[in-house]
Amino acid sequence: MAEAADFQGMSPSPARRWLRRTASLMLGVPLVAGLLCGPLTPAAQAAEGASGSHVVDVSLDTLTPATPGKSDTLAISGTVINKGKQTVTDAEIDLRVGPVLSGRIAVDRAAERTGDTTDLDASKVDAKYTIKMPKLISGVGRDFTLHVPVKELNLDDDGVYQLGVYLSGQTAAQPFEQVLGVERTFLPWQPDATEKKTQLTYLWPLISSTHLTSETGSDEQQTPVFEDETLATELAPGGRLEQLVSLGRGLPVTWVIDPDLLATVDAMTRSYQVKSGNTTVAGKNQAIAKRWLSSVEAAVRGSKVVALPFADPDLASLAHRGKNVSGSLSHLQPATEVAETTVETIIHVKPSTDFAWPVDGAIDSSIVDVATSAGAHKVIARSDSLSDNLSYTPTAARPIGGGTTAVVADTRLSIAFQGDMIKTENSTLAVQEFLAQTLALTLQDTDKQRSIVVAPQRQPTASQAQTMARALKALDAQRWTQPLDLIAAAGAAPDADATTDVPATSRYPDRLRKHELPVQAFQDIRATQNTLDNFKVILTAKDRVETPFGRAIDREMSTSWRGNRVEAQLYRGKVQGYLLSLTDEVQLVEKSLITLSGRSATIPVTVQNRLVQGIDHLVLRLRSENPTRLNLDDDKGVAEQPIKVEGGHSQSVKFAAAANANGPVQMRAQLFTEDGKPYGDPMMFTVKVSEVTPTVMLVIAGGVLLLVLAGVKMYSQRKRAAARQAAAEDAEGPRAAAASEESADADHTDGTEGSGEGIDSPDPGQPSDLTPDTGPESGDPSGAGEKVDR
Repeated sequence: MAEAADFQGMSPSPARRWLRRTASLMLGVPLVAGLLCGPLTPAAQAAEGASGSHVVDVSLDTLTPATPGKSDTLAISGTVINKGKQTVTDAEIDLRVGPVLSGRIAVDRAAERTGDTTDLDASKVDAKYTIKMPKLISGVGRDFTLHVPVKELNLDDDGVYQLGVYLSGQTAAQPFEQVLGVERTFLPWQPDATEKKTQLTYLWPLISSTHLTSETGSDEQQTPVFEDETLATELAPGGRLEQLVSLGRGLPVTWVIDPDLLATVDAMTRSYQVKSGNTTVAGKNQAIAKRWLSSVEAAVRGSKVVALPFADPDLASLAHRGKNVSGSLSHLQPATEVAETTVETIIHVKPSTDFAWPVDGAIDSSIVDVATSAGAHKVIARSDSLSDNLSYTPTAARPIGGGTTAVVADTRLSIAFQGDMIKTENSTLAVQEFLAQTLALTLQDTDKQRSIVVAPQRQPTASQAQTMARALKALDAQRWTQPLDLIAAAGAAPDADATTDVPATSRYPDRLRKHELPVQAFQDIRATQNTLDNFKVILTAKDRVETPFGRAIDREMSTSWRGNRVEAQLYRGKVQGYLLSLTDEVQLVEKSLITLSGRSATIPVTVQNRLVQGIDHLVLRLRSENPTRLNLDDDKGVAEQPIKVEGGHSQSVKFAAAANANGPVQMRAQLFTEDGKPYGDPMMFTVKVSEVTPTVMLVIAGGVLLLVLAGVKMYSQRKRAAARQAAAEDAEGPRAAAASEESADADHTDGTEGSGEGIDSPDPGQPSDLTPDTGPESGDPSGAGEKVDR
C-alpha cells in the first residue's frame, strides 16, 4: 500500500511509513545474519528466494495424461530460459503439488498466480524425480521432461490440485539456493466416475466472414463474383475452417452453422470469378471447395446441426439500432427460411432453426424480442449476462417468458480458449484449467445432475480449435462429464432457483454496444431493398436479381462486421452501386430538338433494354408542357403506352400529337411501374411546331389531283387495248390476235403512262404502328432537326 502511494506521487500516511520501515528491517535480517553468522539457514534462503525476482522463465508445453488415473505416469515437458544477466548454477527442476482447491472460485484465484514465485505452500515430490542442470547460461533455453507416477503425488481426496514446476538454483550475486522460476497448472483428480455426471454440451461453430459480392455474370449460370480468394486459404489443409471440420469430426459436439458459409463454398465448387483491380479473373479453387463440403457432410453425419439465420445477422444491432428503421426486422424470417433449405440442400441434413445466438450470449429484453421475431423459441445466452446468485452452477435451460427458453452457457468454460493458443504453453494451461473447472463444477453438488452448455467464440482460429479438441478428448473417459446435444440441453428440466429475469436494455455491455452496426447501416439496407423492389417488378426473370441481392442484403446485417465498420460501409455501398447500375440498363434514349410540320403527326420515344432478360409491366408516359400549342391523345396533354422489351433490344413507341400553334414545346417522357412508381430519370426534349400555309396546301392538293387523273387515263387506255385484242382474236384467229398485241404494245409505250407504276409499291403502313424490336442501339441523343413520322 505504501509503495503504491509513493508510485502515485502521494505522501504516505504515518502507518504506511511505519509498515515500510518494519518491512525493510525484516528484509534486512537475513543479510545481516549472512554477514555475521555465515551461510543462510534453509528457512532464510527460502525467504530470500521468495523475495527474489522471476529470473528464470518456466513454460509447460505438455501434460499427459490431462486427466490421469491411479496407475498412470504423469509426463510434463517444457522449457526453462534464464532471463537474468548471470549464469544460474546448481539448478534443479522439481514437481510440487499444492493442496486441493475447494470450488470454482479457488480455481480462478489459483489461475491468477500461476507464475508467482512467492507462493511456496506446495510439497515437493520425491527428489528422485527431479532434474538437475549444473549450469543455465543467460538467454539460453533448456528443454526438460518430468516423469512422475501418479501414486507418488499423494493425491488423497477427489478434486482439483495445483501442480507447480519449480526451478531452484543460485547466482553469483545470491550464492544460495532459491526459487528462480515457477509455472503452475491444474490437475483434475477423479479416478472413479461420479454418480451424477455433468451433462456437457459443446457448440462447434462453422461461421466465416462475407466473401461473396452481389455481382454475378450475365451468363445463364450467373457466375458468382468473389471479393478475393481468402476463403480458399481457410478451406485448404491446415486452414481455419478445414481444421474445424477435421477436428470436430467424431467429437461429441453440436454443430452451429451459418448457411451463408455453405452457400458461398458451394458457389466456389463451380465456375466463379475473383475481383482483380477493375476487372475479374477466373477462380481456381474448385477442388478445395468440393473437398471441404464433402468433409463437412461426413463430419456432421449422425450429429445435431443448428442453422443460424442466413449470414448470421447481428441481433443486438437490430434490436438497439435497426428495429426503428422500417423494414429491418422483415429480413429475419426469410433469412431463417433460407437457412433451412440451404443446409439441407448442400450437406443433406435437416437442421434445427429454433435457436438464436446473440453476440457473446449477451441478452436484454429488446434482443430477446428481436431474436424470437423470426420464429426462434430458444436463445443462447451466457451466464455473465443472465447471472445467478447461487453457490453452484445451475442447469443451462430456463424459461424466460413468452414460451421462450434461454439456454445459458457457462462463461468461464466459454471463454477458456479465446487467447493466443499458438503457443503450446498457453494451450496446455488453457486445457488444464478448462478440465479443472468442469470437475470443480461437478463436485459442487454430487447429488444433482446438471446440464451445462459451452458456447465458444464464433470464429475460432485453427490453434484455438486444436486446443478445444484436446480438451474435449481429455473428457472421453467420462468420469465426471457426459456429452449432450444442444436440442436435448434446451429441453432439460430447469433449476427452480435459477434466475429467469432478462436484463434491461440499459444493462447491455458498453464493450459490445460500441461495435454494433450504426443506424445508417439499416437506412442503407432499406434504400437498397426499395431499389430492388422497384426493379424486380419489371423483370421477366425476377430470381436472377432477387436471389443474389436478397442474400447480399442479409450479409449486410452479419455479425461478422463487428469491429469492421468501414469495411461494412464499403460493402453496402458496392451492393447499392451495382444494383443501381443494373437499373440504369433500362432507360429512355435521349432526344434533342425534333421538328413537327403540320397539324398532326406521331412522336417516337425509344426505350432501350441492355439487360440480358426481358422487361415488362412498365408504362411510358409522355407529357406536353404546353398542351395549348401541342396536345396529345389526352385533353390534358398526357399519353401513355405499355412497354415490353426483350433483353438486349430497343423499342420505339409512337405517340399521336396535334399542333394548334407554331413554336417550341417542351416534352417530358418518364417510365413508370404499373403501380405508378417512377422508374429511372425523366427525359426532356423539345418539339418545334411549324404549321403548313394554305398556298402550300393548294400546291400539294394540285399534285395529288394530277396523279389521280394520270391513273384514270392509264386505266382507260388499258381497257381499250384489251377490247381490241379480244375482237381481233374472234375475227381473224391467232394472226389477228398477234396483230392486236402489237397494236396494244405500241399504245402502251407511247410515253403517256409511265408515272402510274407507283401504285404497285408496298403499303407503307399506319404511321402510329409500333416498330419491331431492334438490336441494341446507340443511346446517343438524336440529332438536331429530327423530323417525326407523319
